[in-house]
Amino acid sequence: MKIAIVREKNSDEPRVAATPETVGKIIALGGGVWVEKGAGSGSRIPDAAFRDAGASIGTTTAATLKDADVVFCVRRPMAADLKGVKKNALIIGTMDPTGNEKEIAELAQAGVALIAMEFMPRISRAQSMDVLSSQANLAGYQSIIDGAEEFDRALPMMMTAAGTVHPAKIFVMGAGVAGLQAIATARRLGAVVTATDVRPAAKEQVESLGAKFIAVEDEEFKQAETAAGYAKQMSAQYQKKQAELTAVHIAKQDIVITTALIPGRPAPRLISRAMVESMAPGSVIVDLAAERGGNCEMTRPGQVAIHKDVKIVGYTNVPGRIAASASQLYARNLLTFTQTLIETETKTIKVDWEDELVKATLLTRDGEIVHPGLIKEGLAKPATKKPALKKPAAKKPVAAKKPATRKAPAKKPASGKTAAARAAPKPVGKAAPKPAAKSKTSGDS
Repeated sequence: MKIAIVREKNSDEPRVAATPETVGKIIALGGGVWVEKGAGSGSRIPDAAFRDAGASIGTTTAATLKDADVVFCVRRPMAADLKGVKKNALIIGTMDPTGNEKEIAELAQAGVALIAMEFMPRISRAQSMDVLSSQANLAGYQSIIDGAEEFDRALPMMMTAAGTVHPAKIFVMGAGVAGLQAIATARRLGAVVTATDVRPAAKEQVESLGAKFIAVEDEEFKQAETAAGYAKQMSAQYQKKQAELTAVHIAKQDIVITTALIPGRPAPRLISRAMVESMAPGSVIVDLAAERGGNCEMTRPGQVAIHKDVKIVGYTNVPGRIAASASQLYARNLLTFTQTLIETETKTIKVDWEDELVKATLLTRDGEIVHPGLIKEGLAKPATKKPALKKPAAKKPVAAKKPATRKAPAKKPASGKTAAARAAPKPVGKAAPKPAAKSKTSGDS
């Protein structure tokens, strides 16, 4: 069982899919680990640290991947980069399939089984494998650090002999994993924090961290969550009221953090140009959805844009800005999932294709795209199936045929009698006349 960890080809990706800690645990499970040279350099992990943990160092990508059963990666590799792996090798990482149909199809044709870790179901069993949560947690923390760096004033309140420095006001839009971590970090740094979310349940979470919840809390808002915990679509009237409240609130803030990022979808617009222009000079917006277009109309992905003396921070791959910590958590996510694929007795990879975790994350297998979500979105056609044989229709019971009876030979009418006379009933008491003799030319055989 060979497990390979490759160096990320994207120059914007400093993370790595394994650490010396996870390498040691994989080896303890019976696997042989190969790490491509320099794979951990962006996360401050030298090759020597991997070697000390028991891994072999591959000098090239091809040498690292040769005969690999499993490949760990952070981002989706290209099909050309996977030459040499075993047939149906597992490629485990974040695959970002939406909008990348061609690349996914090429990987399917390469004969590998793609596992998309971002599709991991959010169930109790899979919490320790949830890469979206682990990386969003760090992104939320980093958003406050980036906001504080661009903000040219102190965040906490300071009582000094020279006077009082008022605390910064920070508004967090979205109280998911990233938003809650942003709230907690901002509070630790001494800022006055407010937050909003479309889910009523988020109010309690926000307030438990010491922030104030901002929303139009009418009857519609109280019913805005499904039994499964998802937000319902709000009416246009409610959206208008919420937008007006948000616009008034943003105008008074020093730093705004937006966190509305849906994997594979364009980011929803939360902040308009007018809202940006209403903020005081020197204010900062940190847009965590920049990689999907941004929650702010003025966001420029990968840049710190300035509009009317307001800075809009649009960094992409925010977890990668603290790569050492991000790699540590990501590598543990992959290790925990891989442990479910290893048979401890034989120390080999044995995938249960019917397992709920595998079914939820498997994109390709045996040369085809197999994920139901991708097929539904039109990225692939379902695998062809042989048409089911139709059962023969039940035959209706046929009534028994009566034995054919010979027709009586036509009688020649007695000469001189009319038809009415022939049809008249015969008188009772007289014997019926004998039938006429059969004619040889009547057609009977």
